[in-house]
Amino acid sequence: MASRPENVGILAMEIYFPTTCVQQEDLETFDGVSKGKYTIGLGQDCMTFCTDLEDVISMSLTAVTSLLEKYEIDPKQIGRLEVGSETVIDKSKSIKTWLMHIFEKCGNTEIEGVDSTNACYGGTAALFNCINWIESSSWDGRYGLVVATDSAVYAEGAARPTGGAAAVAMLIGPNAPIATESKYRGTHMAHVYDFYKPNLASEYPVVDGKLSQTCYLMALDSCYKRFCNKFEKEEGRQFSLLDTDYIAFHSPYNKLVQKSFGRLLFNDFSRHARSVGKDAQEKLEPFAGLSEQDSYNSRDLEKVSQQLAKPLYDAKIQPSTLLPKQVGNMYTASLYAALASIIHNKHTTLDGQRVMMFSYGSGLASTLFSFKIREGQFPFTLSNITEVMDVQNKLDSRHEFLPEDFVENLKRMETLYGAKDFVSTSQLSLLRPGAFYLTKVDSMYRRFYSRKVISAGDNFEKSKLANGTTHDEL
Repeated sequence: MASRPENVGILAMEIYFPTTCVQQEDLETFDGVSKGKYTIGLGQDCMTFCTDLEDVISMSLTAVTSLLEKYEIDPKQIGRLEVGSETVIDKSKSIKTWLMHIFEKCGNTEIEGVDSTNACYGGTAALFNCINWIESSSWDGRYGLVVATDSAVYAEGAARPTGGAAAVAMLIGPNAPIATESKYRGTHMAHVYDFYKPNLASEYPVVDGKLSQTCYLMALDSCYKRFCNKFEKEEGRQFSLLDTDYIAFHSPYNKLVQKSFGRLLFNDFSRHARSVGKDAQEKLEPFAGLSEQDSYNSRDLEKVSQQLAKPLYDAKIQPSTLLPKQVGNMYTASLYAALASIIHNKHTTLDGQRVMMFSYGSGLASTLFSFKIREGQFPFTLSNITEVMDVQNKLDSRHEFLPEDFVENLKRMETLYGAKDFVSTSQLSLLRPGAFYLTKVDSMYRRFYSRKVISAGDNFEKSKLANGTTHDEL
């Protein structure tokens, strides 16, 4: 009997986000709010957004094509393709079917999987589906491919600065440098109306911000307890935050990540008071008698736990925050952009370390799971993944929009949502070479895409952006 594949996880990664962005500082001034409301209050620096040239389909096409090209993966070697997204383009036709264009050209139409949808959790569901497939008797020896993609936009108001847009593509297989520790997963699912999109005529969500934050923290508590229990049963010793090197959180905005890490410290105190140290134990003791519900509403507990967690936050969380703070809330892609940030910032010292991942999707679905990191073998090495993603160059090559132009773009996107018979009008100079983009939607709602030409000597990130001819129309 053949042995099961070992160290199944992420072999390779690529991330794509539009070059168009707006600074949160500028938005504060434009919106007439107090200075620091978005940059300190939300913890955000910048926000990426789509023009009429880009959407979740074009971003996914770009990310997948780039991953296959840069790691020199034969498209015939993909046996399962799963997409996680909550951005609805079509109520029937999956994003995955659009990506099949890449594989049909080489004759590979035997690829299982479709889209997974539940708010920001869909990317994690897609990842688990691919991992479970490879670890099952159904696996045919080929790679899995996961895409997490979303464009997060909000109506005018307090939530608008928490938008963003990106696609992350991940190649899944055995002997991975980012290997999952499946036996430690802790999951929490429930029914709640904290964030949802009932109006199919609009892409804007209905949000109960206070409830959503509480649900996030409640789900985190539940998942962490279950993760710890499974770890302790398996390893025969208690688990605490000292047993993980880094943690990546789904990041609607960075301030919630800060609160969440403080909450985990309080969890350690509640489970094993001595594990947090004498000083923290003394300062958290006054909150020991709070009911669970009261603990979520206690500003004093929130403040104290964040202060106590600050040194650990700087070491274990800060490296994950680069892309979420610079790009914004990417919904399904958010958690994996945080992982990409850790790899970008710490790839030379990650060998042998554990990264915990907290995935949350409103409505709600959540899982806390972990990866064990190792250097891997070329081309699936941490250093090569870092080079391929080229995060800093992508950030540095963006086009900053004035807030008034950002708002005008949103108004145009509102008119185009669900529309037909139009042609995209934004300048191609806003695109990186190699990026796919929407050219038109015809009278039958059919969408057409092209790819911006890559000239000789160009690469995706470092070339000077210029209008160019296009090829490979879809």
